[in-house]
Amino acid sequence: MKRALLPVLFLSLGLASPLALAQGGSKKKAATPAPAAAPATPAPKKDDGLDVSRLPFTPDSIRQVIAHHMPRIQECYEDHMVEKDKKVEGLLRTTFTITAEGTVRSAKIDKHGSTLKDAGLNDCVVAVLSSLDFPKPPDGRDHPIEYPFNLKAIE
Repeated sequence: MKRALLPVLFLSLGLASPLALAQGGSKKKAATPAPAAAPATPAPKKDDGLDVSRLPFTPDSIRQVIAHHMPRIQECYEDHMVEKDKKVEGLLRTTFTITAEGTVRSAKIDKHGSTLKDAGLNDCVVAVLSSLDFPKPPDGRDHPIEYPFNLKAIE
């Protein structure tokens, strides 16, 4: 079974109307299935070659950072699919704040706006988002972000 993560990005940078941004996707076959009892955990944060200090603080750069780390979100989703051993699809709406330092604070899943209600998947995605670094906002303020993921398995 092939699994794909189809993210949809929606950023709100404190403007009068939110910005709808591009949709992308990637395909990846799951490796050897993990034991059902193993919790879904994101890959550890490491020096991954993306230098956010060279990026401007724009919706495109935020999308670029998240796209760069999409394999970690993909891993959360695939681990969830293996654990459930069934096709799971739906919307996972996330919110977080990019701080003045470019770090993430208050990452969470909007449970009312999400159709995927699995706690393990939610915790894994929140852990990934919480570990990300973004370009520093030039205004020195915190910026709330909304980022929904449309997750769908493709066979």
